[in-house]
Amino acid sequence: MRAKTRGVRCYNPDMSKVRAKKIKLLLLDVDGVMTDGKLYFVPLPGAKLPPGTEVKLEQGGYGIPGEAVEVKAFHAHDGTGFSLGRLGGLQFGLITKRISETVRLRARDLKIEYVFQGSANKLQAFRDILQKTGLKAEEVAFVGDDIIDLPVMRACGLSIAVANAREDVKDEAMVITDHRGGEGAVRDAVEYILKAQGTLARAIDAYISDRTSIHEKLQ
Repeated sequence: MRAKTRGVRCYNPDMSKVRAKKIKLLLLDVDGVMTDGKLYFVPLPGAKLPPGTEVKLEQGGYGIPGEAVEVKAFHAHDGTGFSLGRLGGLQFGLITKRISETVRLRARDLKIEYVFQGSANKLQAFRDILQKTGLKAEEVAFVGDDIIDLPVMRACGLSIAVANAREDVKDEAMVITDHRGGEGAVRDAVEYILKAQGTLARAIDAYISDRTSIHEKLQ
């Protein structure tokens, strides 16, 4: 994980770590952050979008209609990252313009607290989350990869770009992950925050201990 120095505001590694210590909620884009950004469409007749899609589409969201299923691939390392983050006291949320049943299922699998799909205005979704949680902007981090993510990255407490983000996004990020989107970038972000907060080692120990005890019970 590299701390990014931002020219005008002069962010430095020490400042980024100070900001990371305040983070209670990690928000993420989906395509290009939780995934590698590639979109696969499988033609399966009868496939449907989640309930309420029509309203979201009218507001500028984007989804694939019933003649195809949108397929995404998620990395197992990131899945572990969510577990570590939760053990370290973090909450999670997704803000994405697209609308996908695959994302809904993955979010449910990972027990992600806040899921905003069909959000063409990501900054408004960010504000809605702040209002719902009662958190301050400085207590929220966001991981993005493309220019649509910039408004939230500029408003949050800790802006993080994935390694293969667009240059405009990396130029404004306080931290850049070592791994690319869909290849462990979320895990990088989680570990960076937990390390800054001094909870990473304990979270790892708790994660391993929990699974070891379960394994021993099965012997």
